[in-house]
Parts: sequence; structure tokens; C-alpha cells
Amino acid sequence: MADAAERGIARTRSAAKSSGAFRTISEVAAELEVPQHVLRFWEEKFNQVRPLKRGGGRRYYRPEDVELLRRIRRLLHGEGYTIRGVQKVLREGAGRRDAETGGGDGGLDAERRRALQGIVDELASLHDILARRRV
Repeated sequence: MADAAERGIARTRSAAKSSGAFRTISEVAAELEVPQHVLRFWEEKFNQVRPLKRGGGRRYYRPEDVELLRRIRRLLHGEGYTIRGVQKVLREGAGRRDAETGGGDGGLDAERRRALQGIVDELASLHDILARRRV
């Protein structure tokens, strides 16, 4: 019963966040209706899932991580794929989807993506510093 209440609270918090906000593992688990340990297991099995990890190993999932996890869940639970089958779909599907959508990265080259990732990492670090000072 407590689990259902916690999922409801996490879902409410998640819904209040903007679509581009990072999500914690509890928020993603509640949104996808899977236990947190399943998300950690999927991180091990699918190298495409790479949440940011901050102090103490806390995970922060980007919107694209959540979409990928949603796709993995649909393939495994909805369409009956095995882990290996999903790994193959993701390997082969990435090239196809990129060709269909023009790259899937909004037209950013690798250098700009790295620069933006550096900015995001720096902002997350600053957020962590400020959060610690408030305590």
C-alpha cells in the first residue's frame, strides 16, 4: 500500500516538472510503472541508457533517457521481445531512425553536443552545490 502511495506522489511531482526537466530514478520508475531495480538492470543491459550520476551515485534521467526506457519497456513487456531482441532492435533501429529523422539530434554536430553536455553537467554541479548549502 505504501508503494502505491509513493508512486502517486512521484507521479504528481513528475507531472509538475517541465518536459525538459531531469527525473530521478523514483520518478521514472513511477512513470513507467516498473521497480527501480529494473531500471538499474536495464542500464546494465542497454548501454544506450546513460543517466547522469551525481554525488552518492544519484541518477538523473534526461527526457531522451526516459523515452528510450519507455521504448525498452514497450518492447519487452508489450511486444514480448527478449533482452537480446531489444538490444538488436536498438542497435539496428538507431541507424534507421536517424536516417528517417535527419539525425535525431536536432542537427547538432558532435562538438556542439559535447559543449552543450558540458554546460548541462556544470549546471547540475552548481545545482548540487546550492542544494547542499540550503541544508
